[in-house]
Amino acid sequence: MTEKKMIRTVRIEDAPGILDIYSHYVENTIISFETVTPDIKEIERRILEVLESFDWIVYEMDGCVAGYACYTKFRERKAYDYSCETTVYVHKEVTGKGIGSDLYNQLIMRLKKTSKAVAIGRIALPNEASVKLHEKLGFRNVGILKNVGWKFNNWIDVGYWEIELQDIPEYNPVRHRLL
Repeated sequence: MTEKKMIRTVRIEDAPGILDIYSHYVENTIISFETVTPDIKEIERRILEVLESFDWIVYEMDGCVAGYACYTKFRERKAYDYSCETTVYVHKEVTGKGIGSDLYNQLIMRLKKTSKAVAIGRIALPNEASVKLHEKLGFRNVGILKNVGWKFNNWIDVGYWEIELQDIPEYNPVRHRLL
């Protein structure tokens, strides 16, 4: 029997599956800097907030959310409007099966159709799998902030990876619609 798989825009009904995925990373890893798992209402709020201005997609496998990815505002100041921050999470039981790559590829394709010029991935270190994923997709390391997080009684470094979505020397954001 073959699995039914698809990547689609998130729906509010996906919140329990997203919470199931995300809670593992909050409670057991340094990947998320949250120290308390949000409740279902908070996940629903985040979905609605992201969808107001950005994009959030899920990888559905046999009717269940196996992973998700989204992009959001990178920083608040107006000059940052052409940059965004990306996020991808995969259910702990299906990591290493290409779901993260599939999600990220789809997200990048969608981003290239927007006015965004640069996407930024922020990675809590060490996280070899995430570093490999970003670099496989064309992101390049642009810096590491040392000891900026504290979780599980350890200091955590954060690395930044960046990918140019447009041909920057020729890209003029004034000519593009801002998303």
